[in-house]
Amino acid sequence: MSQVTDAVETAAAQTEVALAEAATVDARDVERVNRKREFVPGADWRRHVPKYTGVIVLVIGIISILAALIPPIRRSDNLVRTISEMVALPIVPYLTWGVLLWILAGALYRRKRAAYRTLLFIKWVQVIVLGILLVLWFVVRDDDTFQEFDFPWESVVAMLFSIAWIVVLMSSRHEFYAIVQRRSSRQALLALVVGTALTIGLTLLMVTLVPGTLPAESRFEWAVREFLAPVGFESPDPLGRPPRFIIFVTGVLGAITLIVTAYYLFRPQRKGLMMTPEEEVKIRSMLREYGDNDSLGYFATRRDKAAIFSPSGKAAITYRVIGGVSLASGDPVGDPEAWPAAIETWMEEARHFAWSPAVMGASKAGAEAYVRGGLSALHLGDEAILYFHDFNLAGRDARVVRQAVSRVERAGYTARVRRHADIPEDEMLAAVEFCDRTRDTSNERGFSMALGRLADPADGRCVMVEAFDADGALQAVISFSPWGARGISLDLMRRARGSENGVVEFMVASLVDAGAKIGVDHASLNFAVLRSVFEEGAEIGAGPVIRLTRGLLMFASRWYQLESLYRANAKYNPEWVPRYLVYENTRDLARVSIASGIAEGFLPDVDLRTITRSRGASGSPLLAGAAGSPVALIAADEERYALELAERREQESPLNRLPEQERVRRQKLAAMVAKGMDPFIAEFQPGNEVAAVRAEFPDLAPGSHTGKHVALAGRVMRNRVSGKLVFASLRDFTGDIQLMLSLDQVGDESLTNWKHFVDLGDEVGVEGEVVTSKRGELSVLVKSWVMTSKCLVPLPDKHKGLSDPEARVRQRYVDLIVNPEAREMLELRSLVVRSVRESLWRRGFLEVETPMLQPIHGGANARPFITHINAYDMRLYMRIAPELYLKKLLVGGAPKVFELNRNFRNEGADATHNPEFTSMEMYDVYGDYETMRVLTRELILEAADAAFGRPVVRRPLPDGTYEEVDISGEWKSITLHDAVSEKLGTGIDPGTSLERLQQLCRDHDIPFDPGWNADQVTLEMYEHLCEATTTMPTFYKDFPTAVSPLTRQKPSDPRVAERWDLVAWGAELGTAYTELTDPIEQRKRLTEQSLLAAAGDVEAMELDEDFLRSLEYGMPPTGGQGMGIDRLVMFLTGKSIRETLLFPIVRPDSK
Repeated sequence: MSQVTDAVETAAAQTEVALAEAATVDARDVERVNRKREFVPGADWRRHVPKYTGVIVLVIGIISILAALIPPIRRSDNLVRTISEMVALPIVPYLTWGVLLWILAGALYRRKRAAYRTLLFIKWVQVIVLGILLVLWFVVRDDDTFQEFDFPWESVVAMLFSIAWIVVLMSSRHEFYAIVQRRSSRQALLALVVGTALTIGLTLLMVTLVPGTLPAESRFEWAVREFLAPVGFESPDPLGRPPRFIIFVTGVLGAITLIVTAYYLFRPQRKGLMMTPEEEVKIRSMLREYGDNDSLGYFATRRDKAAIFSPSGKAAITYRVIGGVSLASGDPVGDPEAWPAAIETWMEEARHFAWSPAVMGASKAGAEAYVRGGLSALHLGDEAILYFHDFNLAGRDARVVRQAVSRVERAGYTARVRRHADIPEDEMLAAVEFCDRTRDTSNERGFSMALGRLADPADGRCVMVEAFDADGALQAVISFSPWGARGISLDLMRRARGSENGVVEFMVASLVDAGAKIGVDHASLNFAVLRSVFEEGAEIGAGPVIRLTRGLLMFASRWYQLESLYRANAKYNPEWVPRYLVYENTRDLARVSIASGIAEGFLPDVDLRTITRSRGASGSPLLAGAAGSPVALIAADEERYALELAERREQESPLNRLPEQERVRRQKLAAMVAKGMDPFIAEFQPGNEVAAVRAEFPDLAPGSHTGKHVALAGRVMRNRVSGKLVFASLRDFTGDIQLMLSLDQVGDESLTNWKHFVDLGDEVGVEGEVVTSKRGELSVLVKSWVMTSKCLVPLPDKHKGLSDPEARVRQRYVDLIVNPEAREMLELRSLVVRSVRESLWRRGFLEVETPMLQPIHGGANARPFITHINAYDMRLYMRIAPELYLKKLLVGGAPKVFELNRNFRNEGADATHNPEFTSMEMYDVYGDYETMRVLTRELILEAADAAFGRPVVRRPLPDGTYEEVDISGEWKSITLHDAVSEKLGTGIDPGTSLERLQQLCRDHDIPFDPGWNADQVTLEMYEHLCEATTTMPTFYKDFPTAVSPLTRQKPSDPRVAERWDLVAWGAELGTAYTELTDPIEQRKRLTEQSLLAAAGDVEAMELDEDFLRSLEYGMPPTGGQGMGIDRLVMFLTGKSIRETLLFPIVRPDSK
């Protein structure tokens, strides 16, 4: 057992250290704790007086008990007894005396004021008696009768020590601050008077009937002396002796009287007052606001608890006093910032009444608060939290629950899940009767995790799950208390003895299914005491201490269901949340454990008041617990809260925080709804577009009426009201047109509605005749109009527009509304994509789709995005290129394929790069990189024709305008080594040594990695010297083989590969290869790439065995090309990638 004790103390120390470290992190400005505490030990030597006086009295009491039980000690007249009588208190060889001192010592140790007064009284009596003896000695010392007596030095020493005791005690009187309730003093006095009278009266009666040798005149004196004998008053022999049984009876009655008196005087006090209705209402109010903090919070409303509040009233602790332990449960209720003050107030009360403060089931946050308040914490176990979105009956882990649910369903069981407020009274009383009938104990168990009541009208938000068999008979009931807004916590569980096995699992599954209906998405299930011990003790390699502890818990589980509760929770795969036992001193753990056992109902409570209070008139503890419910007060408080909440919502409404223009628009929206107008009507169907109308009527004379009626829809971009006429501008995607609304055409009500409700930016639908104004402006004379979508946010200033580039990217929808060039770019991009696609269709290419999620990243050298698929528990990559999958199609026999889709590369984002981009890859069987060069030029020229009507591109000028550049001529084609040689002014070729290349890099300030080979250094020189300076479209071809792992070597020079890059105005547009079809050579190159990846190169390709396997079936000679669509649009328009993409990736907004 010593090992178990050491383990518990070690665990407590570790837990306390961990919580103390966590507690120091929180440096918020919490409610200030009153530092002028009244009931705390002082700072000087006097703070130790209660402890040491208690120890001295306890030692004397133990010696007295030993002397009473062991005759040799009792008959000896040793030095210890003499010293004790002189220095402190006499050692009296009576068991009663020893027990009384033991009780007194405990009370002194706990700083009880009554014990202090008792000891002080004893010392004053000693001083008075010894003083009288000294005076008598001086008076009679000359008498010959007393000549043989020496000076009473021992009495002098004893009196001096007694005086010293008095001085020390009186100077330390403020250290004894623990009080007893007044009724305890009265009860102690009553016990003493009644016990004394009964003992002396019965003794006189017995010695009168059976006097023995006791003379009649000495019987009363003998009875009194015999009654006081246990505390040192022995009757002298000359009085005579009655029979032994009278001495025994008198001694027993006297001992009982004195011990009962001491018990009532020093006993641990219970809190007489329970929670008042007003306090309960206040706690419920705190739970409304802070109930999500603790799953056990609602159990604070038990009416057999007392409540104590922080000075501000923002937090409270509910508790019961059992056996001198002030036992709280869960965390403090209310504002966490007021917890420290509530804890200090509660501990002050505990110190004042000498109670041991303790907490059952505190959460980690609560335990940290208690540790900051000076208490210690011990990990008690874990609470099972079931989150409904994580619960399902599929999979191996849920097999036990799934089988149980299926078995119960086959038996014809049904479940019903309801809030208590929705249950009719007769059905609720039937559930109560069932719970009382199926209870296996005389009273309801539970304290920290049970309400102890049912059918309370105040508990309407509680949830009840009922299970009925095939005949409709109630077989099981589970009740949950509220936990914040969307949680519940297990309160009560009952099942009939003959119910189907698995009915509880069936009810939990039914609760999860009904969660959305009743507004619940998580539940706290049972609490598993020392769960980690059960888990770790069952594992291979568990140490002897943990195995021994587990064995003891398994033995205790025969009576207290510790292991079964753990296993009953574990099968739901919940989230385990730690709970803690909080206490003040390690020596209090035994008392706290006993008090907790009594509170939870595992140990009997011998207090008659608690026993009688546990049953109501109906004999149902559940109904008795619900008695005295302050329904009216709670209803009034709920009504008050509803009004406060409505007012608070009104004050905190987003509408009040909006700018004035947005508030006005929302007010107009509300006014439209109040008037019966739909501000978001969906029935209007436009039949015309603005551009088509303008094209049909290009040159009308002023004041013309065409007689053509149109239906247009768009956004109001201008609105000018003038009396009986309104001029507005309507914009759809194709253009703008003027609207004219006149009183005689639309009517007074419609015109008034337009004036009052239409703002700039509103989407409207209009019907009317195409006309021209007096000034010749093409217009629509509106006959009728509807609001299709109310714009609640003002558009940017009509003069400045949305000019900030960052704002245009983040709010592309606004950019499209106000900036014509944004709409032009949207249309142009669509035309370019359509052109590329149709150009390939005309040439016989098949458009295909390959996976976006790939188990191996390949097809290019780039850093991939990584994700995870839960179904297969495997890593996947967002594709960086579709190349390998497209080549598999060629192996399968597809002649010409292309894919136009998205790629993802986890690399930098700048004016030319976006992590997500659109690319086109195409492969032509029996083509090569030269046929791809010709085809690529044709595709780009056709895209330019689609965008601009001619083969041109636009290039920006320094003044912000653009010039058109003709690209219809032949495009330059040059080898990479020749291009680099031109820039260097000296020749290089594939055989140039690495040392020579490195020296050239140094000469031209080109950075390189010393670990690179010659081909890598050459590629770096090309990127620095050629790409950045290229303007007109240029094909750079014949790249080094080592940097082209998927490309066929040039037959005439294997040192270079048949590859080209198309570059224009400093940006790469596309790449083409004569594809490598040799599976052996391809394996060699990809193996080299995979080694680089294994060495940490995040851009190197991994080895794709499936791709290599496909090549072994034979892939025909192929030309392949990849081109970025975003780059193509940038090339054609001269815009940056952020302008050509509708929604590029941007940094999170710092606002």
